[in-house]
Amino acid sequence: MAAGMNTARSLAFLLISVLVMLVVAVLSLPLLVLAPAVAARVTRWIAGFQLTLLRHVVGLDVEMRGLESLPDTPVLIAAKHQSALETYALTALLPTACFVLKREIVKVPLAGWYVRSLDVVAVDRSGGSTALKDMVRKAKEAVGAGRHIVIFPEGTRTRPGESARYHPGVAALYGALDIPVVPVAVNTGLFWPRKSLTKSPGTAVIAFLEPIAPGMARKEFMVALSDRIESGTNRLIGETNSVE
Repeated sequence: MAAGMNTARSLAFLLISVLVMLVVAVLSLPLLVLAPAVAARVTRWIAGFQLTLLRHVVGLDVEMRGLESLPDTPVLIAAKHQSALETYALTALLPTACFVLKREIVKVPLAGWYVRSLDVVAVDRSGGSTALKDMVRKAKEAVGAGRHIVIFPEGTRTRPGESARYHPGVAALYGALDIPVVPVAVNTGLFWPRKSLTKSPGTAVIAFLEPIAPGMARKEFMVALSDRIESGTNRLIGETNSVE
C-alpha cells in the first residue's frame, strides 16, 4: 500500500515538475540572450521549486547540516553524488556557486541552456590535459569573483553504500586554487534512488563536513577527501537505517 502511494506521489511530482519547468523555460527563453543573469535566477528558482514540490507532493524534505558554517570567502565544495536531489539543493541554496560538470549537460536542449546560464565550468572529459587546464583557468576566474566552486569528485551518481573512483580534476583544483576544500556527505540516494522513478518520503540529509586546509600533497589529499566523504555518507546512511 505504502509503495503504491509512493509511486503515485512520485508520478504526480514528475508530471507537475515537467509541466511547470517546460512552461517557465519556454516563456523565459528570451532571457537567455537578452538577460543571462535573470535567466540564472530563473534556473535557481526552478531548483527551489523542485524542493518545494518534493516536500508537498512526495513528503520528501532536505536537511542541510553545516551550511551556516561555510565561510564568506571561496571554498571548493566536493560533494558525494547519489541523486538529482543534491543538485537541486546546492543550486537553490548556494546562489553564487560555480558548478563543475560534464560538457554534455549544457548541450541538452532547453534544460542545458538554463544550466549554462549559471556560468558553470563545463568540462570536456575527453579533452585530456587541455580540458584540465581550461577547467582550472575558469575555476580561478570564479574564485577571483568571490564564488564557491562545487564539484562531484566521482563524476557520476552512485548508489548508497557504493563509491566510484575519485577523478583527478578535484586534486587539480585543490592544488591550483589554494583554498580550503569542504567535503559533503549525503544520504539522498535512500530517498531518490539512482535511475528510479519512485521517491520516498522522509528527510534527506546533505552535510557539510570539516574542511581540508590547502597545502597537502596530492595523494594525501585524495585519501583524506575520500575518507571524509565516504565515512560521513556511511554515517548518514546508518542514522537513517537505525531510525527506520
